[in-house]
Amino acid sequence: MLDTSFNKIIELIEIRKNNAYKKVNEEMILLYLDIGKYLYELQQSSKFGDKITLKAAGFMKNNYPNIKGFTKRNIERMIQFYKIYKDDEIATPLVTQISWTNNLLIISGSKSKEERHFYLKLSIKNNYSKRELDRQISSSYYERYLLSDGNQLPTCKKTIDEDDYPNTRILDIYSLEFLDLPNEFSENDLKKSIINNLKNFILEVGKDFTFIGDEYRIQVGKHDFYIDLLFYNRELSCLVAFELKLGEFKAEYLGKMNLYLKALDKDVRKENENPSVGVILCSSKDKDIVEYSLDNNMTQTMIAEYKLRLIDKKLLENKLKEVKNLIDKNKK
Repeated sequence: MLDTSFNKIIELIEIRKNNAYKKVNEEMILLYLDIGKYLYELQQSSKFGDKITLKAAGFMKNNYPNIKGFTKRNIERMIQFYKIYKDDEIATPLVTQISWTNNLLIISGSKSKEERHFYLKLSIKNNYSKRELDRQISSSYYERYLLSDGNQLPTCKKTIDEDDYPNTRILDIYSLEFLDLPNEFSENDLKKSIINNLKNFILEVGKDFTFIGDEYRIQVGKHDFYIDLLFYNRELSCLVAFELKLGEFKAEYLGKMNLYLKALDKDVRKENENPSVGVILCSSKDKDIVEYSLDNNMTQTMIAEYKLRLIDKKLLENKLKEVKNLIDKNKK
C-alpha cells in the first residue's frame, strides 16, 4: 500500500506550478502592454503611421520566425490594449490576473470603463475559461446585474462587498438559453433540464452556488413540502431555495416560499449561517403585482424571470439608460 503521507509533496508541486503559471501570464500581459505603449508612441511620431503594425509584424516574421504571437492583428490588439488601459489605474493590476484571450474578450465585448472593470473582477473571482467568460458577455450579464435589486435582501446586504464580488447579486432576469427546451414543457421538464445542465445553471446564477438537491423535503407540522431546487451559497453563507413556475408570478407563491424559508431556518440552517434566501423563478412577472406583494413584507425572497433565449443586448442597454437618467433626475 502506497504511503499517503507524501501526498503533501504533490500538493506543494501543484501550488508552485500554479504560481509559476500566474507569474508567466502576468509577465506576458505586462510585455504586451509595454509593446503596445512603444508602438503606439512610435505610431504617433513616425512617418509610418498606421502601417507600423504591418512593418512590425514583417520584422518579427523575417528576423524572429520562432517567436509566435506577433501577427499584424495581434500587434494591433497590443496597441489597442495599451490605449484602453493607459490611464486606468484600477484596471492595470487586474488585467495581469487573467489570460490574454480573456482580456481580448473583455475589450471587444465592453462599451465602457465600468463594464470592463466588472468583467475583469468577475473573471478573476470565478477563474473563468474563455467559453465561460464569452457566455457571460454574450448573455449581457453586466446589464442584467445592474438592472437587478437582488442585493437588497437583508442577507445579501450583510455579506456583499460589491467592489470585490460583482456576481453575488441575485438577478431579476436569468438567461437559461442553454436548456434547449421544446416549445411545450412542464415545470418538471424545466427542473430536469436545469439538473441535466447544472454546470451551466451554476455559471448563470454564480459559481458560489453549491447544489444540495431537488425535491428537497421539509416538514411543517404533519405536512411534507418539497422545494424544487435547494442550493447553498458559500459567499452569502446561506441556503437558497429556487421555486420554478411556468407562467406569470402570482402573489400566493410568496406565502408558500416564506413557509419554506421559515422551515429551512428552523430545521436545516446551521448556527453560523445567515437566514435562508428564496428565489421564485417565473417566465414573466407584472412589476406592480411584485411591488404590492413585497411591500412591507420582510421576506428574504426575490421574484425573478427566466428567459429561454438570449436577450437583445440593445434592449437591456436602453433600459439601463432609462434607469440611470431617472436616478440622475432624482438627484437634482
